[in-house]
Amino acid sequence: MKVSAFLRKTAKKNDTDSQATIYFRLRDKNKDFKSASELTINPNHWSPEKQGYKDRVALISDEVKMKLRNDIQSIISLITQNYTEDADAEWLSEMIDRYHHPDKYKTQEEVEAETKLTFGQLMDDFLLKHKLSEVRQKNFRVVKRALLRYELYVRATKRGQKSFVLDIDNVTPDTLQDIWDFFENEHKYYELYPAIYEQITEKRIPKPRGRNTLIDCFCRIRTFFLWCYEKKKTANRPFDNFRIEECTYGTPVYITLEERDKLYEKDLSAHKQVEIQRDIFVFQSLIGCRVGDLYRMTKQNVINGAIEYIPRKTKEGNPVTVRVPLNDKAKAILEKYKDHEGNKLLPFISEQKYNDAIKKAFELAEVNRIVTILDPLTNEEVKKPLYEVASSHMAWRTFIGNIYKKVKDPNLIGALSGHKEGSKAFSRYREIDEEMKKELVNLLD
Repeated sequence: MKVSAFLRKTAKKNDTDSQATIYFRLRDKNKDFKSASELTINPNHWSPEKQGYKDRVALISDEVKMKLRNDIQSIISLITQNYTEDADAEWLSEMIDRYHHPDKYKTQEEVEAETKLTFGQLMDDFLLKHKLSEVRQKNFRVVKRALLRYELYVRATKRGQKSFVLDIDNVTPDTLQDIWDFFENEHKYYELYPAIYEQITEKRIPKPRGRNTLIDCFCRIRTFFLWCYEKKKTANRPFDNFRIEECTYGTPVYITLEERDKLYEKDLSAHKQVEIQRDIFVFQSLIGCRVGDLYRMTKQNVINGAIEYIPRKTKEGNPVTVRVPLNDKAKAILEKYKDHEGNKLLPFISEQKYNDAIKKAFELAEVNRIVTILDPLTNEEVKKPLYEVASSHMAWRTFIGNIYKKVKDPNLIGALSGHKEGSKAFSRYREIDEEMKKELVNLLD
């Protein structure tokens, strides 16, 4: 079997402009097939012996000569390597076309392999197409950046892994365990491998992650993998054999109505910003909303003596409007700040500064009852004064906890607090309060 290139067209002796199509001829026993390619050359420059340009052709660069020669030899090799006894003229034409237009003949698997998104690109696609609140999107992006840093960490520390990338199809339960270990110890790597954090930065220096934080991170990674599986972006399900435990929470810590009033009535005029944020905390504890929902409120949320809003957590899927009537304390706080600049409901500051001011207000008001909490890092029991653990979330818990003492109906309270119907969160508020315990013990006298 022999394959050669040839021309069918000639040109006048001094014609250097005409172009002729280069044909390929296959001969074997009783076969003699010819087919045109998309390659062209001036007939006066063609050398049948060299299967390309003649040696002495002016005005044609060596690069152009070499490219044509390589193209011709590549087509001949393609035909030769794929030749079979049943090859015909149509087959020859297809081989030449395969060379010029290889994408036309790629299998679906080959196309998918070439256009496969990276792990980071897949997560971006997930965040774009999967309905998530702003806060959850932000949390997923934190996890995404940590995963990209894990890639860099593996490349920097593991022998033979300098080109390591996370591949959605190749992540195993062992990979997940390795990622867990990285997440758990990332605060140590910040100083050991600074180059990683120069490439993929965070606003804050990585801090130790507690068990509940790690579980939250891995629940998000699992959600991402399930989405990829459902959207047929992978057949890989590594979480089928990687168990994520339930988060562990202590009994919710909240202040009594007496402690709230002590805080509210404390003269903080010498600490003006602390006073303002203290008032906002008390207001939040009177309407029972999450801080994210509070910060989105404007003066238009006050409707006919009540606060109306759609909790961010229910906004996607099953939006529910929560209406909380304002009591006299809540109305007094709104009246106090009715002339503040802007359309925000109250003079809000950043959430971090809000939490700092809450702690300071508790300390100045001597709301310092010792409480038992679970340390988020060690998961061990620790004792702390209230002013050390106070935060915006305590306002939400104060609203729920004090109402739950009076009316143990989760669905009724949920209608005010923004919890979904049947929320498991209320089980943590079923702790019998101290007064009820004393009454029960006194029955033994």
